[in-house]
Amino acid sequence: MSPRQWATDLAMGARFAVTGGREGWVRVTLTAVGVGLGVALLLLCTALPNVFAARNKVEDARFDYRYSDKAPPKADNTFLIAVTDTVWHDDDVRGRLLEPEGKRAPLPPGVDSFPGKGEMVVSSALGDLLASDGAKLLRERLPYKIIGTIGESGLIGSHELAYYAGASGLKLTDFSPVHRLTEYGRPDATPEKTDPVLLLMVLVVFVVLLTPVAVFIAAAVRFGGERRDRRLAALRLVGSDSHMTRRIAAGEALAGALLGLVVGTGFFLLGRQTLGSAEVLGVSVWPSYLDPSPALAALVAVAIPVAAVLVTLLALRGVVVEPLGVVRAARQRRRRLWWRLLPPLAGLAMLYPMLGKGRKNGDFNQYLVIGGVLLLLIGITALLPWVVEAVVVRLGKGALSWQLAVRRLQLSSGTAARMVNGIAVAVAGAIALQMLFTGTQSQYTKATGQDPGRVQMQVDFSDRKPLSGIEREFTGTKGVRAAVALASSQYGQARRNPENTNGLTVGNCTALRELATLPSCKDGDVFVTRTRSHYITPSNAEEIAVVKPGRQLYIDPSYDDATERGIEVPWTVPANVRVVNVRKDSLQDANGLLVTPAALPAKAAPALYSDGVYLRLDPSVPGSREYIRNVVARIDPLAATYSWSATQEDAKYTSIRTGLFVGSAFVLALIGASLLVSQLEQLRERRKLLSALVAFGTRRRTLSLSVLWQTALPVGLGLVLATTVGITLGSVLLKMTRTPVAMDWASVLTMTGVGAAVVGVVTLLSLPPLLRMMRPEGLRTE
Repeated sequence: MSPRQWATDLAMGARFAVTGGREGWVRVTLTAVGVGLGVALLLLCTALPNVFAARNKVEDARFDYRYSDKAPPKADNTFLIAVTDTVWHDDDVRGRLLEPEGKRAPLPPGVDSFPGKGEMVVSSALGDLLASDGAKLLRERLPYKIIGTIGESGLIGSHELAYYAGASGLKLTDFSPVHRLTEYGRPDATPEKTDPVLLLMVLVVFVVLLTPVAVFIAAAVRFGGERRDRRLAALRLVGSDSHMTRRIAAGEALAGALLGLVVGTGFFLLGRQTLGSAEVLGVSVWPSYLDPSPALAALVAVAIPVAAVLVTLLALRGVVVEPLGVVRAARQRRRRLWWRLLPPLAGLAMLYPMLGKGRKNGDFNQYLVIGGVLLLLIGITALLPWVVEAVVVRLGKGALSWQLAVRRLQLSSGTAARMVNGIAVAVAGAIALQMLFTGTQSQYTKATGQDPGRVQMQVDFSDRKPLSGIEREFTGTKGVRAAVALASSQYGQARRNPENTNGLTVGNCTALRELATLPSCKDGDVFVTRTRSHYITPSNAEEIAVVKPGRQLYIDPSYDDATERGIEVPWTVPANVRVVNVRKDSLQDANGLLVTPAALPAKAAPALYSDGVYLRLDPSVPGSREYIRNVVARIDPLAATYSWSATQEDAKYTSIRTGLFVGSAFVLALIGASLLVSQLEQLRERRKLLSALVAFGTRRRTLSLSVLWQTALPVGLGLVLATTVGITLGSVLLKMTRTPVAMDWASVLTMTGVGAAVVGVVTLLSLPPLLRMMRPEGLRTE
């Protein structure tokens, strides 16, 4: 057969598709919408590499941290910058204080001019938030005048909250968060080696998210298959042979696929603009980031029409189109099982060589991973028609609605299975991924040693603060149940140049009990711990020997080589000094000498400084953390606040999981929309049959229940098969990562329930058109 004859037959089929009157246009439109939804998501996926590259480019361009310990000298092109990040109701706010030191100081990306003292430039999202009624506390925390907006080149997304505020008098010290820079940008660094397991997760995520899309597109190009096959009989009657008939049918599918490319491009452009003004699970992008890769977009444009032709030709191999009808209504030959087991078995064979590889034996073979996971998931589409047929052929007795549904499934189980294939593949992939993420979570989660039940927030100051003022500020703050403030200083045995110095910690009895086990405590007591951390020998015997009752020591001694002289306050160790045991969960265990304020002379107060505070919050006060952050911003704008957590997840692991959640949201939306289109197409195919049954007196309730049974049976069987394949794939992936296989049945049931819920919503949405079709008027024809 010559290519010219192929082109002629395909073109004839395309003309039939668009010139078939109202019936033809409805069929083509449904196909175009179904294919278009899949094309839109595929185009979105082709844009993902550009999204990651664009966000990383912005992050690198605005990087403002100094790796070197040595700051450059002050010059005409230098500037001082300080990090002032904050949080507003779990949303991160990126903040910086800027102080140019010369006329040639570079501007941050996206900023046109330096803000003056008391001024700031903000992102559009932050500007809108500050202007809202519910952001009073945030306006108090950022008391700057807005003079401009940060441009797109300085933000990683349209909804990022960020600002640059002007400052003066920033001090560059050894331990302050202030840095002197000459330019922005991340210096060249050695690329970090990618964790093999994380790379495996990325590969599996992409395969799991894209496979249901391909399955839905393959199902969409077969919309209207039964009516199309009956039309083909007319072509046979006028002289077309079977091969030509199949090519003409492929041409009809090609027309729908090409129109679907156009519709999908429109959906993508519309979604591109919508995503530019939306935020999904805390992630936002600019529309310019969503530019598809030209090579991948071209691959989609070629693959969709080719797939439409191939799928149609493959589907027609099991249909005999004769001049007087289609041999589809006759009793079908039972489907064979053996070849349907080949794809999943081949997938397992591809993954088998990587069992037990783990994280320390190099990267996983990407081609084997993609091919193995893909074959296992595609195996569902091969097995599900056989499973549905094998089950429904054994069903029979029951209510009238049940019998109608079973008989319909017995005659066309393949059509029902095609509609469920996509949701089954999606659920299987979700179960496998959930098992993989749950099983490996402990490998990427480390214990912080923090007890959130004991302390909820911690504040680290940028410089020394007086102890008394800190306690007053926080104990009177709304939502603070208790504030543990500790002060530190140094002491020695000589006024000047002592041979050995040690640290001491000052706090009230409540605060000191957070450090050591105290038998009793009152203001004026002194304690020394038996052990201390951060030393070569944990024993504190030497300090215990020094801190003897009646011995004179000197607080804040001086050194000849120091830039500032200490206050050299003499202090006599009181007679009530006691040796105590340090707590294993001590908040601070660097200093062994613990002193209450009344035990020190008043002259020692200037030598006592606090570098942080630990806070217990009242859970009954909403927004208590926001009040605390406002107090911190007023006391020390450069201070850092932390929320305590018992564990901390690896940042890359968290970002992959977030990407999975975002992708799953889009795939679920596609599943729902595609299922609805498919359901409407099935109802349109059965419109005359439903109308005929109603005309003969069948109750609408019976027909409605029959349609529901026709959906519920394949969905239930598909979810059972998906659960089996998902658990199998998840177990294999865990074995590949050398992780013990443990079933989280709650997660499995959740994934299955989500799939069932999507089908349930689609079924409910299809009820109104179903009721409209169950009228005798539906028997009319043109």
